[in-house]
Amino acid sequence: MSLTAAMMMLRMAAVLTACEFFDSLARCLSGKINCLQLFMQGACECMKCWFYLLFIGVMTCCGVLAGCVTSPHMSLFNDESAIPVLVAEQPVDGVEDHSADAGCVILPPQELTAAAETVADTELLTVALTPPQEVGPVVEPEPLFDFPVVENDKVRYLVKRYTGGGRRTFSRWMQRSSRYLPLMRAIFAREGLPQDLAILAMVESGFNSNAHSWANAVGHWQFIESTGRMYGLDNDWWHDERRDVEKATLAAARYLKDLYQRFDGDWYLAVASYNAGPGKISRAIKKYHSRDFWELCRGDYLQDETKNYVPKLLAALLISKQPAKYGFCDLTYEAPLQFDTVVLSEATDLELVAELTGAAYADLKTLNPELKRWCTPPHLHNYRLRVPVGTSAGFAEKYAAVPATERARYKRHQIQSGDTLQHLAKRYRIRTDDIIALNKIRNPRALRIGQNLILPLHRDFSSLPLTELEDDYQRSRRRHYKVRPGDSLWTIARKCDVTEKQLRVWNRLGWSNVIQPGQRLAVSAPSSSRTRKSGVQQKVIYRVQSGDTLWGIGRQFSVQTRDIRQWNALDEDHILHPGDKLTLLVRNGKRS
Repeated sequence: MSLTAAMMMLRMAAVLTACEFFDSLARCLSGKINCLQLFMQGACECMKCWFYLLFIGVMTCCGVLAGCVTSPHMSLFNDESAIPVLVAEQPVDGVEDHSADAGCVILPPQELTAAAETVADTELLTVALTPPQEVGPVVEPEPLFDFPVVENDKVRYLVKRYTGGGRRTFSRWMQRSSRYLPLMRAIFAREGLPQDLAILAMVESGFNSNAHSWANAVGHWQFIESTGRMYGLDNDWWHDERRDVEKATLAAARYLKDLYQRFDGDWYLAVASYNAGPGKISRAIKKYHSRDFWELCRGDYLQDETKNYVPKLLAALLISKQPAKYGFCDLTYEAPLQFDTVVLSEATDLELVAELTGAAYADLKTLNPELKRWCTPPHLHNYRLRVPVGTSAGFAEKYAAVPATERARYKRHQIQSGDTLQHLAKRYRIRTDDIIALNKIRNPRALRIGQNLILPLHRDFSSLPLTELEDDYQRSRRRHYKVRPGDSLWTIARKCDVTEKQLRVWNRLGWSNVIQPGQRLAVSAPSSSRTRKSGVQQKVIYRVQSGDTLWGIGRQFSVQTRDIRQWNALDEDHILHPGDKLTLLVRNGKRS
């Protein structure tokens, strides 16, 4: 007999005894039996109760010995809400339901680098989903939202995903949200949109400004370059405004407003078209003769990503508005984004701004994620730069005192046919040796056309610009597309925002236009980091040699300079000395 069965018998015995006693009491009060009779019956009842207790005690001991091992989660009081639960995160493929009144679900702490967080974000944002085919029962929650929210089986499936296998990553999204949502909600309110719709940025990027999708969509709102330009977001070698939270949120609000008007005030269709494109949703409406988003999802015309897009938003809204209900009660929310602003009349190095304000270079880069390089874009005048709160005082006077020729200490030059180091040195009035030293040039006569050189315009220079010659986007894994009947390379290229030539190269099609339904095509470039980071990561202790720089060491071991600084807790202006030991994490322990 199990412990559960024994306890049920105990409860039944107690109920029966109590019922018999109160029945006798009622008969006494009504005059049907006298007090002596009641007393004798009460004595019998007490003996009967002790007999029951003795019997159940014996059976309980037997149950403990025989069956308690099979019932480890049994609660005597059936009250689990007051007990904190410590659970390990579930695998991505398993979906455990912690979605309704889950109590506190506390996960063990986990330390991740920014790159690792971006990888985890991408996995949850792009994980393959198998929601129910039917909508199922529809429930309209309490009026907590200014956006139309419903609960159905598809939404409940996503809630289970976010509170089960994706809980740790979703917790990070929630903690980041408080940094950006106040600004986003204010912009949406100013543009006349539901403020709760700002949570769509969580579904797009997990509030990660470095997010970079397979389709080259960038930033919190994941704009592709063509759509971003339509709404005023510029992107060039120097800066990418899609990564600026304020500019991108304004662009997203205006884009969503246009989509809402295009689809006659239906927010679900507008949100779906933000993902798939308005043309795709319009064709789906025409194909299925319906303007109901849930009906459109029954067919196979829309991609699964689009079918799951609206349920993702609704699930994120339900959880973010009531985190404690879904077990998110141990969150450490980030402080809202705050900053001062200074105006730079011309291209200016961030190193100079750091010197004049006393702010850290890394903080300036964090507050201005649209800046890809070491300075403000040379072609932009009166650039508004964000600086930490309290550091802008007196900046204008200090900046005005710096000669215009000293505000930009470096210049980027792309090698063209006929260029030589001597010619560049004479043109910019700098020393050839400085160009060689800064750019670590081994053979001055082996310059490549298209190669980028950083020219030090002043004798007091550092290697910092060299660490920012490459973009720091965290790209997601390669994307594939399954060919459908009626598809052609041209239509697939349009859907995936790539060119036909790229499809031919990535899939080795040559000049053939023949593709078959069911064929799997690569529709994004192979990740350049995959080859570089393949293999086993090993720890290497490197002893600094005379003439070494962080940039040169990074090239030797195919690692980023910023990673070397992070692994060894080095400041931006740290000076290496021969004999210093650096810890490096490299693949296969080999040099490049």
